[in-house]
Amino acid sequence: MGLRAIHYRTMNIISYRIKVGVAVIVIMVLGFFNESQVVAGTAHYGEDSVGSFPYFEYNVPRNVTTVVGQTAFLHCRVEQLGDKAVSWIRKRDLHILTAGILTYTSDQRFQVIRPEKSENWTLQIKFPQERDAGIYECQVNTEPKMSLAFQLNVVEAKAHILGPADLYVKTGSSLSLTCILSQGPHDLGTIFWYKGSNLIEYKEVEENEVAEEPRLHLKTEWTEQLTSRLRIDKLMPGDSGNYSCVPTMAEAASVNVHVINGEHPAAMQHGNANTASPCALSVNLLISLYCTLATIYTNTIDGLR
Repeated sequence: MGLRAIHYRTMNIISYRIKVGVAVIVIMVLGFFNESQVVAGTAHYGEDSVGSFPYFEYNVPRNVTTVVGQTAFLHCRVEQLGDKAVSWIRKRDLHILTAGILTYTSDQRFQVIRPEKSENWTLQIKFPQERDAGIYECQVNTEPKMSLAFQLNVVEAKAHILGPADLYVKTGSSLSLTCILSQGPHDLGTIFWYKGSNLIEYKEVEENEVAEEPRLHLKTEWTEQLTSRLRIDKLMPGDSGNYSCVPTMAEAASVNVHVINGEHPAAMQHGNANTASPCALSVNLLISLYCTLATIYTNTIDGLR
């Protein structure tokens, strides 16, 4: 074999070995990247990768306040649920309230609301009472189990009439009552006024309607609080009675109104009789003493005669 042939064969062997080495390196690099992707996918599993584990949306109110009698809603949002199921659990007794769209309690006030193809699983509680306050958990039947806690606060809203519980107003003057409802956040509804058991109704006078100026005025305002004002002008003794402010979403408040005629309100309020002042007592004592001395003097003179 000539030198040329030996050289050619040697070059072929070296080229073959280089190709094999490059192929091994490529396989090793590809294997490294595949392994890195698997590890990375495991690290983020259940967060935001397509087809991964379910996860909760935390950007929802989880401390919810409502008033007695007003429907409460707890909104649980589960992304990438897949074939898993969502349940609502009452924490204090671990009672299963709902599973999927089915209700598992005899208390029909509880119901889950889930629009079709929605990620929202909302627990609805109708006519809540103070005893319904507490922690509720939205759970997903994964392994291990996933859960998100919600705090429900149920408060009893109460109306408040400014001023004392007993008002004394003179005949012919004006009575002004202000009722405030500020418990929230919730729908404050509206306010009605009653005298005794009779609803006080106020009719607005049309511009072209000829009528006497009404004695009664009602004005209700909705701001951060609900305020209702009742004013009665030119009071008469018949306006005396119990006036109640009755909200549609809260406990009522009342006040007793006494329309007086020429008597001092303080004397009626405290139940005092017409008691003479110290000054009047001193004058009466001096007069009595003078009369006594005058009688003694007269009798003495008559005896000397």
